[in-house]
Amino acid sequence: MTEKKATKKTATKKAVATKTTTTTKRAAAKKVEVEVAISAENAGFRAGDVYQALAASEKPLSVAEIAKAANITNEEVYLGIGWLLKEGKVKNEENLVTLA
Repeated sequence: MTEKKATKKTATKKAVATKTTTTTKRAAAKKVEVEVAISAENAGFRAGDVYQALAASEKPLSVAEIAKAANITNEEVYLGIGWLLKEGKVKNEENLVTLA
């Protein structure tokens, strides 16, 4: 019986070590820098992507929801929203973006 307890303790220590390593790897993987080409052409295309996502949903969406629906990054969503805000095509309602 003594051998089983020693084996169990060793297995537990290995499991804890594995969890710590996995957590460290996940934290390091989250830091990703995104580079968005800022030009009139790119901003116009992103504005179109945002507008189409909002029109298809027919309800207010968050930035993350727009990014997922349009298959673009959050930064590109902000670029498109800026363009549409300037034109008066979208408005902000309770931290959600909707068509004006």
